[in-house]
Amino acid sequence: MKFELLMYMDPVVWQALTDQQRNAVFIGHEAFQVKLVDSGELLSTQAVAEPAESVTVRVIDGATIATSGVFQPAAAFMCGHYVVDCASQERAVEIAALIPDAAYTGVEVRRIIHEADLRS
Repeated sequence: MKFELLMYMDPVVWQALTDQQRNAVFIGHEAFQVKLVDSGELLSTQAVAEPAESVTVRVIDGATIATSGVFQPAAAFMCGHYVVDCASQERAVEIAALIPDAAYTGVEVRRIIHEADLRS
């Protein structure tokens, strides 16, 4: 079963961390990736830019409307994700608990129900 592990960042929480805690998050991600690559469960990961670089696109009456910012403004924002392939949702939860961000803002576990690689 494949799961997407969505990580969120709350800038207020992040800024409240010490440099040592922030560095521990980065080092923790490196160790997490090695562990999951070794187990064969990590399929991919991506980090995304901050909301200030986001554009939300809507089509209204046939016109494309692009506005700066995220779809749903909030203090916390999705900052990256991992895609894992593991035996069960319970295992995906165990894996999500290993992500350093889980100690500060939580990690959302979502089962992937459809995927397509359309690159030729």
